[in-house]
Amino acid sequence: AATTTGRLSSNEPNLQNIPVRTEDGRKIRRAFIASPGHKLVSADYSQIELRLLAEIADIPVLKQAFRDGLDIHAMTASEMFGVPVKDMPAEVRRRAKAINFGIIYGISAFGLANQLGIPREEASAYIKKYFERFPGIRAYMDQTRDFCRVHGYVETLFGRKCHYPEIKTSNASVRSFNERAAINARLQGTAADIIRRAMIRMEDALAQKKLSAQMLLQVHDELIFEVPDDEVAATLPVVQHTMQDAPFPAVLLSVPLHVDARAANNWDEAH
Repeated sequence: AATTTGRLSSNEPNLQNIPVRTEDGRKIRRAFIASPGHKLVSADYSQIELRLLAEIADIPVLKQAFRDGLDIHAMTASEMFGVPVKDMPAEVRRRAKAINFGIIYGISAFGLANQLGIPREEASAYIKKYFERFPGIRAYMDQTRDFCRVHGYVETLFGRKCHYPEIKTSNASVRSFNERAAINARLQGTAADIIRRAMIRMEDALAQKKLSAQMLLQVHDELIFEVPDDEVAATLPVVQHTMQDAPFPAVLLSVPLHVDARAANNWDEAH
């Protein structure tokens, strides 16, 4: 099954919803172990939705930062708060990270304030400053919302339509939810298209190198494989390159995709 954005879903059990940042979630992930003589390999796209935001909204400073391999959250903090990237306090970077990801999902000042534990007025000022520093993001959001209001759908970079007919409803709460969903759908939907293209190509890519890795699971931006111990070193770059090159030739991105891949005895250690 798939969601409106095109992301795959999971049930019985829902393996896409096991927390990665809680101790209980990590305990559950440690229960997923590789067969004897094998390792689990986790390969996931790094900040793919932020990279696609830079691409789709055409934000030159963000596109260049990704090309240069910069710490995007530290860069955002430096741009917004005037703090040097070198020796940046962890709390300043954390706030920029929350804003970066929050903006994608249409976070409100109230939501950001709760997440960061700061007054709503301060959170509102952060969001305002973010849009002032990156006006192209506000323009992207407004244009996407307006397009969806007229047509009832938005398109991913691959031309796949994500439908939000209730964006025209008179119910303000439902309309607002659909507006936020439509804005995010172009990013999350494109990311979903990319990883599915990688999944389709993976079998042939591994076979060409005579590798016997087995794809076990997809969790949003992550693919998990079981790989013989003696093939791990050869498998990692094949998986990474296949995932990173997945948009081509249908879509030529000016922002590079980056895939982190790790091998371990269990899912928690591999992630």
